[in-house]
Amino acid sequence: MKNIKWLLLWVAVLGIASLHTASAENNDGKPTFEISLKDDLYVGNRAEKAWDIKYENAKAKVTVVKHVTTEGVAYSVHSDFFDVCYMCTEKGFGTAKIRKNWCVVNPEICRAVINSDELARQKVITPRKIDDEAAVGLIASYLPMLLNPAYQHILN
Repeated sequence: MKNIKWLLLWVAVLGIASLHTASAENNDGKPTFEISLKDDLYVGNRAEKAWDIKYENAKAKVTVVKHVTTEGVAYSVHSDFFDVCYMCTEKGFGTAKIRKNWCVVNPEICRAVINSDELARQKVITPRKIDDEAAVGLIASYLPMLLNPAYQHILN
């Protein structure tokens, strides 16, 4: 009888511990952020719209600038440590090569901060054309995964 009580106690303890671990894992990896439309469009030449993304517990702010190009709608993404670009066309939405005249950060720093493998994986995030709200939301969600592990503290 005593052995059964101990067994039940261990099952209960392990059950509670596994629920706590599952709960923590679900909360990790989901970036918490706030998106706000910028009033000041002094963020570059030919900017249609701009947004600020502020990640919880991060000092760095990220700015997303919308550019309408002949290829589609480009969203250049800027921080003090990197510049990247997401593109929305008839073929879908994903990362694209950023134009040099949109960059403000030294390319060597960008190459150190941005994970080139993840940049390639994000070439197609969705295979359909999306609106600005969805695009900026996807950028805010996928951007932290673009950073190399040594630089993830920038957005976390």
